[in-house]
Amino acid sequence: MIKQVCSLLPSIGLANCTMSLPDVIDPERFAFFFDFDGTLAEIVEHPEDVQVSGPARQALAQLWQASGGAVAIITGRDIGAIDHFLDPERLPIAGVHGLTRRDGSGHVHHPDFDMAALKGIEAALQPLVDREAGLFLERKHGAVALHYRQRPELEDECRDAMARAAEKAGSITVRRGKMVVEVVGYPSNKGSAIDSFLQEKPFLGRTPIFAGDDLTDEDGFALVNERGGISIKVGPGDTRAHHRVESREALLAWLNSIIANRGNEHREQP
Repeated sequence: MIKQVCSLLPSIGLANCTMSLPDVIDPERFAFFFDFDGTLAEIVEHPEDVQVSGPARQALAQLWQASGGAVAIITGRDIGAIDHFLDPERLPIAGVHGLTRRDGSGHVHHPDFDMAALKGIEAALQPLVDREAGLFLERKHGAVALHYRQRPELEDECRDAMARAAEKAGSITVRRGKMVVEVVGYPSNKGSAIDSFLQEKPFLGRTPIFAGDDLTDEDGFALVNERGGISIKVGPGDTRAHHRVESREALLAWLNSIIANRGNEHREQP
């Protein structure tokens, strides 16, 4: 067991609690969902420079096999970007916070979104990016992200600029993350993406597990809590998650213990 203290959000009426990661003996009873940056891979200054460690790749592959394919990535990145980083693995993925989704059968869901509004927001933000070195825009399928990791002192200015740019775009959702503020052209979130997976095989009828580290993961934690699942915050910070691990390495150790203990429920029967 990994003991941690969860500091939950007082603004939504939740109290502090002490939690531990539970033993998961039979992975075929569970559906596993993971955020990508900060959870499976280290956060870096430029998104394209991310690398996924060999042990993390191996754990994902073994967990996918042990669970009968019920493993999915729930990320703010495009599906193609995750495929690139996990190549040759092709997992189910919800990309751009659930805007696009590749289900367990390999079918990709693409809802309509307001491309004109996104282009207008991008054009409105470009002068700020041109003026302030270290800021950069990330263009995704159905979203635009303004990164300020290299200029954290500009956080308020970036958030205000994004709010002004998106003010008149009714179909746009603004999301905040670690050193990034983003607009998505569809009212989706990680909770709704997990919910969609849980209505389909091989995730159907299973208890959900979701691990994440960012503000954008809170919707996923809320959904998993409602379903009686296991919500895991990676690292510090206020959260709705019921469990916490201090690092990506601690999460990986827990996943490896699940893989190693697979089948013990059968051996322990009289």
